Amino acid sequence: MKKYKIQDNPFIVPTTDGKTIKEHFGLASDGNSEISIAHMIAPPDWSEPFQTPEFDEYTFIIKGKKQFIIENETIVLEAGQSIKINKNTRVQYSNPFTEPCVYLAICLPAFSIDSVNRE
Repeated sequence: MKKYKIQDNPFIVPTTDGKTIKEHFGLASDGNSEISIAHMIAPPDWSEPFQTPEFDEYTFIIKGKKQFIIENETIVLEAGQSIKINKNTRVQYSNPFTEPCVYLAICLPAFSIDSVNRE
């Protein structure tokens, strides 16, 4: 048995808000509850509701910009920047800009719709 797994067919998470989510590893793709790694594209003028996740979330911006409102503080990250948001922190993610934002999201433990706690 191989001691590695190459993921070339990520799970495409169905969305209704125009965001593209390709989960390479995690609950939806391979049943891994310890970590999720997803390639995301947030279109211009996209936003999510506020949430208070029960997992740490790391975001690395590949292209474009992404806005974070973290407990009433607004932060904008650009390509090449990253952030870690601790679990149980109230946050809203958005792309109020004119270009798509391409980024990687890593959640520890893995993202779960039951533990994201959207408002």
